[in-house]
Amino acid sequence: MQDLLIELWLIKRIAMRSDNKDQIEPPVRSMQFPLTGMSCASCAGSIESILNAQAGVARAVVNFAANNVLVEFDPAIVQPKDLKLAVNGIGYDMIIDDTEERREELEDLRRKDLDRLRNRTIIAILLATPLVIIGMFFTHVPYVNFILWGLSTPVILWLGRQFFITAWKRAKHRSANMDTLVALSTGMAYLFSLFNMLFPEFWESRGLKAHVYFEAASVVIALVLLGKLLEERARAKTSSAIKKLIGLQPNSVHIVHADGHTMEIPISRVKIGDVLLVKPGEKIAVDGIVKEGQSYVDESMITGEPIPVLKEKSSRIFAGTINQKGSIQLAAEKVGGDTLLAQIVKKVQEAQGSKAPVQKLVDKIAGIFVPIVIGIAVLAFIAWGIWGGQNGFTQGLLAAVTVLVIACPCALGLATPTAIMVGVGKGAENGILIKDAESLELSYKVNAIVLDKTGTVTEGKPAVSDIYWLNNPKTELENILYSIEQSSEHPLAEAVVAHLRPNARLVSLTGVYSVTGKGIQAIHEGTTYYVGNERFLEEKNCAVTAELREKAGIWAGDGKTIIYFAKGQDTIAILAISDQVKPSSKDAVYALQNMGIEVYMLTGDNRQTAAAVAGQVGIKEYRAECMPDEKAAFIRQLQEQGKVVAMVGDGINDSQALAQANVSMAMGKGTDIAMDVAKMTLMSADLSRIPAAIRLSKMTIATVRQNLFWAFVYNIIGIPIAAGVLYPFTGFLLNPMIAGAAMALSSVSVVTNSLRLKRVKLMRHNNLNR
Repeated sequence: MQDLLIELWLIKRIAMRSDNKDQIEPPVRSMQFPLTGMSCASCAGSIESILNAQAGVARAVVNFAANNVLVEFDPAIVQPKDLKLAVNGIGYDMIIDDTEERREELEDLRRKDLDRLRNRTIIAILLATPLVIIGMFFTHVPYVNFILWGLSTPVILWLGRQFFITAWKRAKHRSANMDTLVALSTGMAYLFSLFNMLFPEFWESRGLKAHVYFEAASVVIALVLLGKLLEERARAKTSSAIKKLIGLQPNSVHIVHADGHTMEIPISRVKIGDVLLVKPGEKIAVDGIVKEGQSYVDESMITGEPIPVLKEKSSRIFAGTINQKGSIQLAAEKVGGDTLLAQIVKKVQEAQGSKAPVQKLVDKIAGIFVPIVIGIAVLAFIAWGIWGGQNGFTQGLLAAVTVLVIACPCALGLATPTAIMVGVGKGAENGILIKDAESLELSYKVNAIVLDKTGTVTEGKPAVSDIYWLNNPKTELENILYSIEQSSEHPLAEAVVAHLRPNARLVSLTGVYSVTGKGIQAIHEGTTYYVGNERFLEEKNCAVTAELREKAGIWAGDGKTIIYFAKGQDTIAILAISDQVKPSSKDAVYALQNMGIEVYMLTGDNRQTAAAVAGQVGIKEYRAECMPDEKAAFIRQLQEQGKVVAMVGDGINDSQALAQANVSMAMGKGTDIAMDVAKMTLMSADLSRIPAAIRLSKMTIATVRQNLFWAFVYNIIGIPIAAGVLYPFTGFLLNPMIAGAAMALSSVSVVTNSLRLKRVKLMRHNNLNR
């Protein structure tokens, strides 16, 4: 029954896609293009803005993490080459040549950029370290300023040049980002220090000491480079999921000619109607219909269900699924981009690209913060020039530089990443692998969570849950059952063998005969034994007692598959096969519900099994017989209701839904593709890590907010004092050296606050619901 339902739903999906193709295609075209040159979320916003401003563009969404943009446009009005020119005009590049060679070149370029960034970061740290030591302890050494200048110049002008290049590009387009703050503060500190080193008499003749701030500028560059390196290393892994999905399809197939001759050809040459031979263990290349042969096919990457499905003549078969032990011939119906696998790949790409990039709070504020800081510095200089008396110009210039030094964005820049880094490390200690900081930031908002059934709520593999003998079982009968199932090719036979293996042994059998899809029979010491479903035993005229029928009915009502074992014409035992619920599932669901989170379960399995599993773990809302696109549609429906949705899954069939969800979690024992699409991976099968991940998110975001609060308080108080607002009342004027020390102290306080996360406890084994 389960196999039939899966078949019907798959056929329905194919038919729906076929019907849609008969309709008139809309004029708007959707395409995804790789991007290069982005350095922060503000860059992504600039590209989005310029593309959305182009005539003929309906929508453009940049995915900063994946370095690409999804554009919906009218090809009658605008072409990709026009969009490329628009992006080039603001200092970035959009790749419209989507050939395999071009993609490989782009990947190679990104790898080289990452290597260069790593080398620059290492050299910057090596040069900044002696700068700090000399600036703190050896300020009276002869020619110390020249030594500091010699060490800092390569850090500022060579290793940090990209900050100045990006800041100049942003300035040309009247915008600002974190690079602008870095370039402004370090550049002014460097130039001011260089002036003081070359012309110290300018200040000394006015009764002031000529301080230099080479070490402060260099340390800022080194720290920001380190942050960018960590970010780029995480982002470099985000595109591998699509590659693995595409890798499910083989590169070549065996085509069967009219005369029966077979020949291996590239998959690109397969046409609709071609007959292909699929050997045991091979991946199926196209969607089609079985013409000859029969075999069990693993469709878990499509349906998510662990039990292979019998395929015989006229059965539908899908690309990316895996043939088991038999050979089959199939007629191709859907090839290339029309296959179900290709549709899943496309949907994953669209779902990933449709998420508007989270504009980091610091980058949003930078656009306002930078002009304000420059304005305060200019106003301070003018005010001192007008009302500062004889030394007004000198004091004004000193105040302006002090404002720029104290307004260094180091504390702002460290506020979020340090908390995220510690949070990610804390998660790893507790078996929660976090690959996307955005998910860590979003998880605390989750108010709806969707669980896949197979492999997530359940163990993900069939096992014998119950066995019932009419009389006390004899060891000999268990040995016979074990030996017969050992000879069977049916997937469920493996579960029986695994259950009996510890105590059973093989016995000699003769006349072993398997009836595909029904059962198997064998002779031992002159007696015929049968193992199979109820229909198989009826065909063999085996009697089933009322007692066994009642027990089988109860088990079937719980969604279990029943196997009958008969000796001669008498049924002597029944076995129940099921995908058993994980021990931690019920407690985890209870914990989530007590956190105010709505819990849903989706599965490709039948309604009876879904209801039984949902009832065992306390889930009230569930959906059965779901295809991959329907899982994603259900999540989209929840999102349209204003919910922040988390998806937890373990299979390839979950990848589309994982990509659609606001927060995606994969089970560590699931498929590599599910783990690549998901932004969090639970490294064990213990679902109690889901509420732990949400608790971690809440604590991390609280730390981020504390860091930002203190960073802003520091700037709000420090900048006016640096400008000299206290001077008319107290005669106090902040020295740039003290400003540099205050800047460093603010950074240390932010990092120290983030490190407090290391001491918190996430797992609550005995009291999950608190």
